[in-house]
Amino acid sequence: MAENLYSKIEEVRSDNLIADSIVPVLVKGITLEKGQGVLKRGTVLGIVTATGLAKVVDSSKTDGTENADCILADDVDTGDGSATTDFPAQAYISGCFNRNALIFGGTDTVEKHETRLRELGIFLKDNIAY
Repeated sequence: MAENLYSKIEEVRSDNLIADSIVPVLVKGITLEKGQGVLKRGTVLGIVTATGLAKVVDSSKTDGTENADCILADDVDTGDGSATTDFPAQAYISGCFNRNALIFGGTDTVEKHETRLRELGIFLKDNIAY
């Protein structure tokens, strides 16, 4: 009976996304467009101009998602093409983040979006992974 008193229940692991606390980390509620599959924490998002829905940033698009807006705070499964509803989520709108932990759409790179993110209050730096 006493063996359950000391069992491992949960483990916390850092993903190295947040690089520093010198800039306040703020979040906002967003709505992710359905049918994007699983989006990982650290995915840089843009906002579709016509709908206000968030999608993975991709500079080859011209629907608003070519401009970075925020960083996804948690993994979210938005379903496949058969999904019927959009998904509420949380996204970072300011803070200091590890540039190597960010995820972009298409062939985008951190260099393509760093200036825009800085204008929004999202600062990037190199972190040493541990």
